[in-house]
Amino acid sequence: MQLIQGLKQLPAIFQQQGCALTIGNFDGVHLGHQAVLRHLREKASALSLPMVVMLFEPQPSEYFMGDNAPPRLMRLRDKLSALADLGVDYVIRIKFDRTFAQLSAQQFIEQCLVQKLNVKFLSIGDDFRFGAGRTGDFALLQQAGQKYGFAVEDNCSFRLNEQRISSTAIRQALADDNLALAEQLLGKPYCIYGRVVQGNKLGRTIGFPTANIRLQRQVNPVKGVYAVRAKLADGTEYEGVANIGRRPTINGVKQLLEVHLFDFKGDIYGQALQVVLCHKIRDEVKFPSFDDLKAQIAKDVDVAKNYFSHAKRTR
Repeated sequence: MQLIQGLKQLPAIFQQQGCALTIGNFDGVHLGHQAVLRHLREKASALSLPMVVMLFEPQPSEYFMGDNAPPRLMRLRDKLSALADLGVDYVIRIKFDRTFAQLSAQQFIEQCLVQKLNVKFLSIGDDFRFGAGRTGDFALLQQAGQKYGFAVEDNCSFRLNEQRISSTAIRQALADDNLALAEQLLGKPYCIYGRVVQGNKLGRTIGFPTANIRLQRQVNPVKGVYAVRAKLADGTEYEGVANIGRRPTINGVKQLLEVHLFDFKGDIYGQALQVVLCHKIRDEVKFPSFDDLKAQIAKDVDVAKNYFSHAKRTR
């Protein structure tokens, strides 16, 4: 899969053949997204066209709402990896800025879809809105398709037990601490990926050393203390307990994931780590002293170990 930054320099294949395109945030690459992308892969192959995903950075809600935007379910790097696994040929990353936001719906169709991408097949949700003032809609795309010669398909919402699968529904499940529902909608457990960085080594001084991952966003879909399973770069897995948040006891400011791995000794600084959230233990709390924090972490570890022990017995 090739990542293309913007629409200025595109591979010649777009003008030579055109493309099969879908547009969206694809946050979480959940079961609904997966169904849409598998179908688009089939259509692109049948039409001998490259399969293309257009997405925006920042996401439109982040551009317009700033820190009040909904939290992302995954980072761009993880999203690109998931899209590649689903057979996408090209991802076009559009910088969503003032200039792009001011494009009219008609300009977006003519300049982006027709002139630049030479779209032949477009898969889009019937609730898709685009262009300045969100004046463009599915009906306008259908009219444009008839005028410029590309097919437009409604990629109907994928449902699970009559519930529409959406990134919004997954964020709500995570906010409600319903990890099981989030896993159902995602089609996989909710994970956080990252590279282990140097921390302040406070955990080591109180007997609970941690691997730390910086969360490069101000708002996260989850926060608190969790029983987790972590996978190292070599595939080795460990159970553990993790805190996700700002560490109020030490007046932390930046979002951080700190995971204490059970029965682990070693140096994994700089390594990639996958952390699967298995069970919410409690919310993040500011403790009056480090001794109180240490005592609570010991309790959290016991809760996590009991959770995993019970899970193994009931398999």
